[in-house]
Amino acid sequence: MSTQSQALNWRPVCTLDDIAPNTGICALVNDRHVAVFHVTGEAGTLFAIDNYDPNAQASVLSRGLIGSLGERIVVASPIYKHHFDLQSGECLEAPENSVNAYAVRVEDRVVHVAL
Repeated sequence: MSTQSQALNWRPVCTLDDIAPNTGICALVNDRHVAVFHVTGEAGTLFAIDNYDPNAQASVLSRGLIGSLGERIVVASPIYKHHFDLQSGECLEAPENSVNAYAVRVEDRVVHVAL
């Protein structure tokens, strides 16, 4: 484990089996609503961003549709369909309304998020 990884405050949120492939779940981590996504395919991995969509002013991003725009893996908010980059949290249509992105890891099939 790297020194950087040790310095992060990792919190268990669910098991890998709790997140259906190519969907997201919402977890409460340190009093913050976090959307955790399990993306399969060539770039298969886990991502975590804030669940709160500042464009819609609602905690809904975990229920959005996962897709890609160019090289970016994104989630489309279910309300106004703004796209959020799952790696960076950037809102592509309104960058001023971007969200935080968080580190994610799996240990013994338990998903951990670092805030």
